[in-house]
Amino acid sequence: MEIDAQLQALGLDEKERRFYLAALQLGSASVTEVATRAGVSRTNGYDLLERLERRGLVAQEGEAAGVRRVLPADPSVLIRDWERKRLMLDELVPELRSLYNGSPRKPRTRMYEGAEGIHRALWETLECRSKLLLGVLSMHELLEEPGAQWMDGFIAERVRRGIRLNVLRSPARETERIWPTSGGELRELRYVPAELDLGMTMYIADDKVTYVSSKEENYAMVIESRELASLNRSFFYSLWAGAVKSGGHAAA
Repeated sequence: MEIDAQLQALGLDEKERRFYLAALQLGSASVTEVATRAGVSRTNGYDLLERLERRGLVAQEGEAAGVRRVLPADPSVLIRDWERKRLMLDELVPELRSLYNGSPRKPRTRMYEGAEGIHRALWETLECRSKLLLGVLSMHELLEEPGAQWMDGFIAERVRRGIRLNVLRSPARETERIWPTSGGELRELRYVPAELDLGMTMYIADDKVTYVSSKEENYAMVIESRELASLNRSFFYSLWAGAVKSGGHAAA
């Protein structure tokens, strides 16, 4: 994605993007100089300066002659702004969802295709209000897509949010000894009997069930349904009761 498109995704309109990029390129410069570089009028330049200053992207200082100069902030301010908003949303979204879930509604199904779709569906599981995920992980498929590196970031975010994971895995789908039972990573792992081949990944979070296919079919499906989540949760715990804790012979 090009810089212009990325800045647009962050909420900057066309003139704001041009003015901001011009300010970065010029460093300390007068409003007139930045406006000229950005292809906007001097009057618009002052308005854009005020708007970008409110977002912390630039600052301004006045000179003795009354000329205002534009001082671009270090672009890392964008990361700090995103982190601040994410912390706010972490608090706000559960409250909004509690209102949303309080009203009767029909089941909803969403299909996500491709790698980005799988990433999005998995990330949604971290919205669970109960702070408990139940997972069935098909390791061979997961390590192909989305891959170990992406999953490590996903795990770190789950831990940061204080979400525990009870997870079942199938010996037939194991590829390497990673993601074991870990208090630090809020994870308890158990293995189902060797004859059971769990060939898809599934997460149960609150009233939502998320399925992730292999790389061959390359999709994720999210179903929001109290009844389906309850049924899958019952299936999960019936397998959990007979599964072997990690370190047992079934993991060999």
